[in-house]
Amino acid sequence: MTSAIYPGSFDPVTLGHMDIIERTAQIMDRVIVGVLYNQKKTPLFSVEERVKMLKSVTAHLPNVEVKSFDGLTIDFARENGAKAIVRGLRAITDFEYELQLSQTNRVMAPEIDTLFLTTSLKYSYLSSSMVKEIAMYGGDISAFLHPDVAELVREKMKRFH
Repeated sequence: MTSAIYPGSFDPVTLGHMDIIERTAQIMDRVIVGVLYNQKKTPLFSVEERVKMLKSVTAHLPNVEVKSFDGLTIDFARENGAKAIVRGLRAITDFEYELQLSQTNRVMAPEIDTLFLTTSLKYSYLSSSMVKEIAMYGGDISAFLHPDVAELVREKMKRFH
């Protein structure tokens, strides 16, 4: 069974993330979506909320699991028996950073490859940060998120106003 991890903060999970998850689920036998707890960031949603959100929107994908982690992505990959780390690329600006990261991971764990999937064109501009900023100012976020996620973001934003 070929397993891959798709790590990220997913704060919140966007349709661009879902595009990568669904496409990876078609390629790999098992996909573990790794929700990163990053001490450097102050997320809108807790790790537990993000895991719950992702489990909900990936429920239709039987070969997808959602887990939280902190620490090195490469250690999370090893712990889960993954042969690959999947990374989504939106633009050329993502590539330099992601290439450096993948080469570093390759040195640390030569048995684990990084697979780059380019985001579908209709989501190439999309980021969680952009969605949060639009929501903060009361903009319509429905084109960027699953309806359930959009509602959760709107509810969370009400608490800040």
